[in-house]
Amino acid sequence: MATMKLGSKPEIFVLEGLTWRCMTELESDVVVEVGEMSFYLHKFPLLSRSGVLQRMISEYQAPQEDGGGGGGMCTLQLDDIPGGAKAFELAARFCYDVKIELNAHNVVCLRCAAEYLRMTDDYAEGNLITQAESFLADVLANWKDSIKALETCEGVLPTAEDLHIVSRCITALASKACASDAAAAASASAVAVAAKNASYDALWNGIGSGGTPRGGGGGGAAGAAAGCSGMDWWYEDVSFLSLPMFKRLIQAMEGKGMRPESIAGAIMFYAGRFLPGLKRNTSFSNASFGGDCGAGSRSITPRAANVSAPSEGDQRYFLEEIVALLPAKKGVASTRFLLGMLRTAMLLHASPLCRENLERRIGAQLEDACLDDLLVPNLGYTVETLYDIDCVQRILDYFMSSTDGLGTGYTSPAVVEEGSQLGAPHAGSPSSLSPITMVAKLMDGYLAEVAPDTNLKLPKFQALAAVVPDYARPVDDGIYRAMDIYLKSHPWLSESEREQLCRLMNCQKLSLEACTHAAQNERLPLRVVVQVLFFEQLRLRTSIAGWFFVSGNAAAGGDGAPQPHPGGSAIVPKGAAAAGQSDADAEADEGKGKELPAEAITDVKARVSELEKECMSMKQEIRRLGKPRRSWSLLTRKCGFGTKVQQAQPTMSGK
Repeated sequence: MATMKLGSKPEIFVLEGLTWRCMTELESDVVVEVGEMSFYLHKFPLLSRSGVLQRMISEYQAPQEDGGGGGGMCTLQLDDIPGGAKAFELAARFCYDVKIELNAHNVVCLRCAAEYLRMTDDYAEGNLITQAESFLADVLANWKDSIKALETCEGVLPTAEDLHIVSRCITALASKACASDAAAAASASAVAVAAKNASYDALWNGIGSGGTPRGGGGGGAAGAAAGCSGMDWWYEDVSFLSLPMFKRLIQAMEGKGMRPESIAGAIMFYAGRFLPGLKRNTSFSNASFGGDCGAGSRSITPRAANVSAPSEGDQRYFLEEIVALLPAKKGVASTRFLLGMLRTAMLLHASPLCRENLERRIGAQLEDACLDDLLVPNLGYTVETLYDIDCVQRILDYFMSSTDGLGTGYTSPAVVEEGSQLGAPHAGSPSSLSPITMVAKLMDGYLAEVAPDTNLKLPKFQALAAVVPDYARPVDDGIYRAMDIYLKSHPWLSESEREQLCRLMNCQKLSLEACTHAAQNERLPLRVVVQVLFFEQLRLRTSIAGWFFVSGNAAAGGDGAPQPHPGGSAIVPKGAAAAGQSDADAEADEGKGKELPAEAITDVKARVSELEKECMSMKQEIRRLGKPRRSWSLLTRKCGFGTKVQQAQPTMSGK
């Protein structure tokens, strides 16, 4: 910390209770009262330094009722001096040339008091204003001292604003932070480029795999951590400022070109200190404004210590200001932080505009959300469900309508639709579908969490599940699990309601485990069970046809040309055909004439026979229940599989 020593005489001031006395040979002839403190001083040292005290002493008239009993003592009132009794004490010591020490904690108050007392060079050379200004320039050259000086401006705010001390402190802090941020960003970019080049070298030498650098990305994480540690060093320092000061500092940093990521990081740190409700299981009764920063964190300032439990109105105002202060750039604030702010906004009954702002921000980056953070409790006046389903519905709608949502960035590729009709579900998806696929998985998990709520109505469950398009789910196991939990928790649903609910699921996109579970699930409508068995059987038939197709090509010589099957024209999907072609090429390279193991073919035939028997028993059961046979033919004809299965049957029976 920078310091400056003034004066040369030893200490002559003595404190007696609320009275300061100047112990010299001369008796005091003036009393200056500042608040509850009284200063017994002498006129001449004050007259020679302060224009205000000179005028007050010359204009002073003793009260008539005292009858001159005051012994010529002059009494002055300085209750409105900036900095109060502490600042006047330092000014009085300066007038007596007593040793004092200026530092970042007292220079602002002393500068404002000197301005109030008009201690200019017109009354004495090198007066207090000149000395304070000289030292203030040294203070603003240091980050820590500038922070302390800005904090002390709170107590003398009107005068500090008039003297432009606040703006000078903010400008100095913003310039230093922006310079450091630019340097840290450049360093992080250099580290990232070096890591990228290293990964390319590894791939070129045949060491790397899948585009991942050696060490599983640990170097990148370390580089990111190092970059972060170089960018966030000032977050804690500015978090002790009041909201108006912090807001002005952030706006100054934005004006100087600081990156939105760094600004958002500072805002999140600041909000986490003064809004304990952002963390779950935390209340103001056990919250500490400085307890989350580790043992080495700064001690709480008196200003923060005095406000241990802000009122609900103050918290609401603080939250709304913080939300408005966040940068508009997507992704600079974490989704977890935004969801925590949204929960707190609901608790504090923040304005609808503030909540809508948060919901839009969350919707724009919903793919980064975690399921636990998305479980927002229902805090409305008419509590119907345990969790706020309507809030999540709005967030999901914002995601689908955003620039990364449906109709702009995510289109349903024809290859996904065509390849998933007959073959097994695709485990992967194009890179353009990655965010919406993650949201689909997140929503399936959310639906499974809220499904046990008996107050959750079927239309609301369906509406939330239907927002995500079918192509966003590579596999429908998640939505099937959520539907099964809902059916288990709502056993009173009618058959038609169950069938309506099951329309959310695509039976063709269930995994083998899910198909096995669904075939034995008594909660599902019979029609859905039949569909599951039908598509499972069809998928097995198609796989067998593809295997035999590959085997036939290998026996014919493995020239890669498609050969017609002797038993008929089996229809094979494009995906299976491509897989068969690649397998055939691989077998041709290793050794021609190899065939599939007989045990594998026998097991598959046995499974197909078993599924045929189950399917026949289901059809008989449908007839007993009065279902017209036409419904089965319509189902197969609607899916377009009727004639294909009949054509493929002789082929497999021939084998």
